[in-house]
Amino acid sequence: MLQRVKEAWVRSQGEEIARIGKGLLVLLGVAQGDGPEDVAYMASKIPNLRIFEDSDGRMNLSIRDVGGEVLVVSQFTLLGDCRKGRRPSFSGAAGPEVAKELYLEVVRALRGEGLEVKTGRFQARMEVGLVNDGPVTLLLDSKRAF
Repeated sequence: MLQRVKEAWVRSQGEEIARIGKGLLVLLGVAQGDGPEDVAYMASKIPNLRIFEDSDGRMNLSIRDVGGEVLVVSQFTLLGDCRKGRRPSFSGAAGPEVAKELYLEVVRALRGEGLEVKTGRFQARMEVGLVNDGPVTLLLDSKRAF
């Protein structure tokens, strides 16, 4: 999930570990079966999405165009399946070893695209704060067509 933000930050154990100004907050969930092709999809899509406003107020500019920053936070709960019962099932989420490696690969790939990228702490209990710009919140799924 992507959120266009005026600013965003993440804290863990009372310590602020990352903060960005104008840019994108990326809440990244890794599912079972995700692999290098999903990393490549995210790394090509995120820098080029035209979701920032131009001088006419139209979403026509990318994160690159506006010189924004990216904050990537691992979020396995995005994979929670709430269709049955009252407690989410996380059986579709990738295991921690695989998820961490793919999370780090997405971060590396975005940096390789020339973006300023900051991160949360993998598998840590975190507090994420943001000032949503718009608000603009988008679901970006490498597997699912809407």
